[in-house]
Amino acid sequence: FQYLKRFEQGCDLDRFQYEAHSVEGSPAECLQLFLLHCGILDPSWAELCNFAWFLNIQLRDCEASVFCNPDFVQDTLQGF
Repeated sequence: FQYLKRFEQGCDLDRFQYEAHSVEGSPAECLQLFLLHCGILDPSWAELCNFAWFLNIQLRDCEASVFCNPDFVQDTLQGF
C-alpha cells in the first residue's frame, strides 16, 4: 500500500523503502488502491489477496536487490 500510495501521488519510488509496522491511510483507501491497480474489473477477495501477496514479494525482492539500489546503479538506469 505504501508504494501504491506514493505511486499515485507521483513520488519518486527509487529511494523509498517500506516502513515495517507503520500505518498509513485507512483500510478503505488501501482497498481502493488495490482495486484500482490489480488489473481485474471485479476481483474476488482471493484475487485481491493474491495481487497484494505477489506485489509484496516483488517489492521485497526489489528492495533487497543491489541492482535496484540507486546508490549502486547511480543514474545508469534512469527512467527504467
